[in-house]
Amino acid sequence: MRDTLEILVERSSIYDMQTVGFSLTEMIAMLKNSCKLALKKMKHWMMPEKAKTSLATFPSSAEIVSEPLGVVLVISAWNYPFLLSLDPVIGAIAAGNAIVLKPSEISPATASLLAKLVANYMDSSCIKVVEGAVPETTALLEQKWDKIMYTGNGRIARIVMAAAAKHLTPVVLELGGKCPVIVDSGINLQVATRRIIAGKWGCNNGQACISPDYIITTKDYAVELVDSFKCELELFYGKNPLESKDLSRVVNSNHFARLLKLLDEDKVSSKIVYGGERDKSNLKIAPTILLDVPQDSLIMNEEIFGPLLPIITIDKVEDSFDLITSGTKPLAAYMFTNNKKLKEKFVEKVSAGGLVINDTTVHLAEPTLPFGGVGDSGMGAYHGKFSFDTFSHKKAVLYRSFAGDASLRYPPYTNGKLRLLKALLGGSILGIIRALMGWSKA
Repeated sequence: MRDTLEILVERSSIYDMQTVGFSLTEMIAMLKNSCKLALKKMKHWMMPEKAKTSLATFPSSAEIVSEPLGVVLVISAWNYPFLLSLDPVIGAIAAGNAIVLKPSEISPATASLLAKLVANYMDSSCIKVVEGAVPETTALLEQKWDKIMYTGNGRIARIVMAAAAKHLTPVVLELGGKCPVIVDSGINLQVATRRIIAGKWGCNNGQACISPDYIITTKDYAVELVDSFKCELELFYGKNPLESKDLSRVVNSNHFARLLKLLDEDKVSSKIVYGGERDKSNLKIAPTILLDVPQDSLIMNEEIFGPLLPIITIDKVEDSFDLITSGTKPLAAYMFTNNKKLKEKFVEKVSAGGLVINDTTVHLAEPTLPFGGVGDSGMGAYHGKFSFDTFSHKKAVLYRSFAGDASLRYPPYTNGKLRLLKALLGGSILGIIRALMGWSKA
């Protein structure tokens, strides 16, 4: 397993020099870091964890032993095809599993490259890549696996989970949702705006599961916020963002049409305050800001997954918590504020896969934090040791000698034995003394 991870580090170093674009460079760097962390920490992660024992099993000792689950299936997504394919694989390899990787057919060039690289440089008895679309994925899901990890949308996740249920196979689902951004007044607005832009348009032009989906701010602050976006977006992407080399295209024509359907809805199109340009031939949509779109619009009732960013206005910042909790739980939620009480309330009230205060999306790069969803945004988590744990079975082991064998475990059961057993299982020294003295009732 260590040799396999070392190969991953070596090959990612080679392909890092050949990348073009921030997103791919970032993906390769994160993969290399994941490999290096696993190589450095794997021996420690694998060590049995000592566990305390109680009076009920005295004298004894106990430990928790991590063991591989067996053979796992990883079904990855198209938007970050290297990272979302190989990052879970790193944890699965470190935990000692064999893996079948099914990359997304929506990014076929990357899927083909992954199949070639894995076949050429990795142990074929440890990991295999299966290319293909729905028929191949369906055939894979018909098999029995020891665990399935799927990254994608809720509709396909339900199909994966139903297939897994037939074999009682546990699943990890990394989904998405509408990730909100609360913007309070009295902040460094330029820094906040830039960090939202980096998390929205800098991350694959909004095509990321943790991308900011909509903003909530007060009516009094909305105009100032929009002006800041206009200034910073023009600075980053120019007067004609469709010509910018720093703006990703939409992945394919189907997703392009889906985004235009959200944008061109009658009740929405009139709410555009910045952007809205599109280039169908190059599958590009300019960064687009919308102000006060109706809550019953399509854009506010499905994950956008693209360069459109609605701003919802409220009377007080505190009202944002009820607005967020009225919907499904997102994969991430963000808040920009200097108010300590608002920060505390945000952490207390908002349930999401992860929270970030005064930035967006950066928690993804922190291996000491679990990355995963809750509710409709998924189940299970990975990254760093959490990946190792996700693909391990935690086996409970209790050690006893032949000494200290107590007759009270065995029939016939007298009232005295029952009193002492009850006290031992309760773990109370006083209770045990009372039972030995005959002072407690059975």
